[in-house]
Formats: sequence, C-alpha cells, structure tokens
Amino acid sequence: MGQISETPVVFECEGHALYGIVHLPHPAKPCGVMIVVGGPQYRVGSHRQFILLARELVNHGFPVMRFDSTGMGDSEGEQTTFDSLDADLRVAINAFYQQQPDLESVVIWGLCDAASAALFYAYQDPRVAGLVLLNPWVYTFQGAAKTYLKHYYLQRLLSRELWIKIISGKFNLVDSSRSLLSMVQDIIVSRYKSKSDTRVSVEPRLVSSELPLPERMKQCWQRFQRPVLCILSGQDLTASEFKELVESDADWQHLLNQAQVTRHDFDASDHTFSRAIWRDQVAEWTLEWLNRLDKPINNTD
Repeated sequence: MGQISETPVVFECEGHALYGIVHLPHPAKPCGVMIVVGGPQYRVGSHRQFILLARELVNHGFPVMRFDSTGMGDSEGEQTTFDSLDADLRVAINAFYQQQPDLESVVIWGLCDAASAALFYAYQDPRVAGLVLLNPWVYTFQGAAKTYLKHYYLQRLLSRELWIKIISGKFNLVDSSRSLLSMVQDIIVSRYKSKSDTRVSVEPRLVSSELPLPERMKQCWQRFQRPVLCILSGQDLTASEFKELVESDADWQHLLNQAQVTRHDFDASDHTFSRAIWRDQVAEWTLEWLNRLDKPINNTD
C-alpha cells in the first residue's frame, strides 16, 4: 500500500458547521465508505471501532470518511435524531466527493440507529452503491417487550442466580409478575391491532416519515435494491428484536433472502462488537463484501 492521509474536513449543513475526517489511500479504489455514527458515544473502548475500521479499510485501498452529524461531537447545532439525517448524509457525501474527486460511488456503513438512518437515506441517492447494516434499530415498544420476554425472561428462568434469590427469599415475585403480565398484554394488543388494521394507502414518492419505524425501514429497503451486508450479533437485544421482526413478516424475509443481500449471524458478539476479535471479524466481512461489489455507479449528482 502506498501513502495514506487523514484529513480533517469542515462542511455546512443547513447553516451549521459539521466536522469529519477523510482517510485517503494513494492510490485509491473508486468506491468509498461513509461511516455513520449513531447517538452520542464515548469514543474509547468499543466505540473506537470506527477509527480502527476506517484505518483497516484504507489500508486495503478504500477511501473512508467519518463525520459528526448535526449536534453530535464537534459539529454545531442542536442534536439531530437518527430519523432526520438525510440532509447531513447528503452534504457529507458531497464533501467526500470534493475531497476525493475520483470517487465513483459510496457505501454507507452504520451500526444500530445509524444503520436505520442509512436505510432511510440510501434509496434517494444514486451515488450510494451499497449498505453495511449492523444490528439495525427497529424498536417498537411491543417488539421490545416480545424480545425481552423471549430473550431475557426465559433465559433468566434457567439462571442459577435467580433460583438462589428465590430460595433465599430475596426474589420479588409481585413486581416481577406485574412486569411480565404487562409485557404479555402489550404483545397481545399489538397482534390484535396489526390483524384488524386493513387500511390501504397509496405509496408516496418518498417513504413517509410518519410510518412506524419497522414499516418505514422495510419500504426504504424495498426501494434501495442494491447490495446490502447485514451483520447481526447473537448477544444483543437490538439484533434479537430485528431477527424477531424478520421471522414474523414475510416481506422482511423476502428482503433478507434476496441475492444482493449478504447476512452474517455473529452468535458470540455483543451489540458493539467490543472485543478485538469481534471487531476484526466485522472488518474482514466488510472487506470481503466490498471486494465483491459490482463496478461502482458513476454518478455525482
């Protein structure tokens, strides 16, 4: 590999200065990677993975850009929620192209709510050639209750610590029973509503931001129709909720089974891939997938 540079960049989004870092190899491949950061994070430990990933990808010839969205980190403005990042992503990609004029396309890489933000935006921009989605955030209260019931309560029933508490009299049966019954009621109510709601809507030009989060994400994915790498942790309730959603919805199953979708289930890993061996595996899968992408799209609109 030849020379590598890391260059700070400043660009404007709706009157606010946003800050980022562009990692450039020389020579560089024509497909760049935009790493999107989710909510506020402490940038050491597991959350240093974005810097480590960027440096690994650039070592293999891929230009990479990381940036702080509006109100995050060093960037100006009020904090922006993950479902309102379209403008940030568009101007960030514009800045990436300015720093690396030879770019032909961009892949967006996002973890958790950043994966959801990437899905919301990608179908609108022909420069986006693919998505890397890790543990996508599809939270609903009912979905979280169902996931928590299945992946927490059932596992807890088998735990040694719980039975020690029960035998010693330290287990609060009343409070735990109330919590469990509340979750069960939420699941039953949500199932009834989904079966009784037979409204038919006309599909708008852009996917409506008023849709429930899982439905909005599904419609955005359906419109994207380009390569996607999906990595799902095994020790993570966010990933478990996404898997439950896919298992319960034929449309989601179809999306995940498409030829352009590559899926890796990482049973050992937690939500943030916090161990070095897990981060290295994610980087390896990302590189393998990037190298298999078709010839990038040449469009800089």
